[in-house]
Amino acid sequence: MSKIIETVPNFSEGRRVEVIREIVEAVGKTPGARILDISSDADHNRSVLTLAGNEEQVRASVLKLFEAAIARIDLRNHRGEHPRLGAVDVVPFVPVKEATMADCVRLARSVGEEIAGRFGVPVYLYEEAATAEHRRNLADIRRGEFEGLARKMKDPLWAPDFGPEEPHSSAGATVVGAREFLIAFNVNLGTPDVEIAERIARAVRHSSGGFRYCKAMGVVLSERRIAQVSINMVNFKKTPLHRVVEMIKTEAARFGVNVVGSEIVGLVPNDALLSAAEFYLRLEGFDPSQVLENRLAEPGT
Repeated sequence: MSKIIETVPNFSEGRRVEVIREIVEAVGKTPGARILDISSDADHNRSVLTLAGNEEQVRASVLKLFEAAIARIDLRNHRGEHPRLGAVDVVPFVPVKEATMADCVRLARSVGEEIAGRFGVPVYLYEEAATAEHRRNLADIRRGEFEGLARKMKDPLWAPDFGPEEPHSSAGATVVGAREFLIAFNVNLGTPDVEIAERIARAVRHSSGGFRYCKAMGVVLSERRIAQVSINMVNFKKTPLHRVVEMIKTEAARFGVNVVGSEIVGLVPNDALLSAAEFYLRLEGFDPSQVLENRLAEPGT
C-alpha cells in the first residue's frame, strides 16, 4: 500500500481572498496530492492548507505552493496577529498511513534543500528534522519574526540549514520539519482585553509552567472585538483538549470573563473529539466502536 503523508503548510495571507484562491488553485493543479482543507483568518492574516498524498505528491505540491506564494506575498507589507518568519512560514510533514517519522524527516530535509535551491529562501529544520536541539521548537526559530530576521541570522547559532545566509527580501525564511499530528485550537473570551488572554495563555502553555503538550499565546481579534487564546496542541492523547479548556475557563473566571466560543483550525482527529465528548457527557465504559461511523468502517461490516 502506498504511503500517505500529510503536510500542513501555513502561508502569510488571510485577508486577500483573490490571492488565497490563486495560491490554492495553483497547488490544486499538482497531480496526485489531495487538498483536504483550507482555513484562513483575517486577524491572524494567515492561511493553513492541509494536503495529503505520497512522498512525491506532497513534495510537488509544496514546491508549487512556494512558487505561487512568493510571487504574491511580500512580508514587507504584511501585518497580522500571528508570528511569522516567511511568506510560506512553516511546512510540517506528518506520517499518516504506512509512513514513518523517519520517512518524514528524510522528506523534510530533502524538500527543505530543494526550496532553498530553487527559490533562494533560507530554510530552518525543526522538530524531528532539526539538526540541533535549540532548533527543535518552532517558536524559538520564529522569535524576532521577519523584521528581526536579518539581525538574527548574523548569529552563527541561527545560520540556516539550507540556502542563503540572509533573508529573502520579500519572502523571509521558512521552517520545514517532521512532527506528529498537531491540533490548532483557539478559545475565544468575552473581553477585548488581550492582556487577560496572554495571562491565561501563560497559565496553560508548557513553556511557562502549564500543560506539557500545549503551546499558547494571547491575541486580539480586532474585527470581533474579543481576545483569544490561540493554542497548538502537539499531543492530544497526552494533553486532551478538554483539560486545557477547563483550565482556561477556571483562569478566565478569575478575571470575571467567560469563554464565548472555540474553533478548530484545519482538521482534527476523531479520537480528540470523542475524548472531549466522553469527558463532558460523563460517559461510563465508552468505546469508540460504539460510534456508528466507526462501526461501519470496520472490516467486514
